[in-house]
Amino acid sequence: MEIVLTDEEARVLGSLVEKEVTTPDYYPLSLNALLNACNQKSNREPVMNLGEDDVRRALGDLNRKGLAGAASSADSRVPKFEHRLQEVLNLDRRETAVLCVLLLRGPQTPGELRGRTERMYPFHDLDEVQSALQRLIQRDPALVAALRRQPGTKELRYAHLLSGEVEAWEPPPLSKSVAAGETPDRLERLESEVAQLRAEVAELQQQLADFKRQFE
Repeated sequence: MEIVLTDEEARVLGSLVEKEVTTPDYYPLSLNALLNACNQKSNREPVMNLGEDDVRRALGDLNRKGLAGAASSADSRVPKFEHRLQEVLNLDRRETAVLCVLLLRGPQTPGELRGRTERMYPFHDLDEVQSALQRLIQRDPALVAALRRQPGTKELRYAHLLSGEVEAWEPPPLSKSVAAGETPDRLERLESEVAQLRAEVAELQQQLADFKRQFE
């Protein structure tokens, strides 16, 4: 199914997904709790200032799309709301965590995703993050896309597609100087690793020199 969310709907949906995992004792959320979650200043990019009417409208639209709605709970006098993202899109916990952070914080690198999904799902390494991203990219229709690389950056950023298409990343043409079988991305990673190793060696050499001076 194809879904196109407004910014307000994306924020409401992402907030419901996040709070289900991070504050399960207070989930489903009351309208006031959901409003506070949408407008909180931490873990939100950009910070928004929604009103109750904005959240109510977004909830109504999400309900019509089958993504969120009122929770059926007989033990509460205050109406509460829950998301249905996992059921509608058939997501596992890893994919849900990645999509939630992209909804709440905009485009992210795999490293940023690993750090910012920790409370929702503890990814063991970047390969596991990349695997979740690839599954979301390969959905039909795709739920995530890699963005065009920004000048001066090496890591790709990824964005969700629940609010429509984004300017997707396209691999640059191979230059003649690139060795057969080696992509520019791989060369950049190797160069970065070499630079890091050199810095570590230099630090070790300095520590060894300091150690020797103690006995002179």
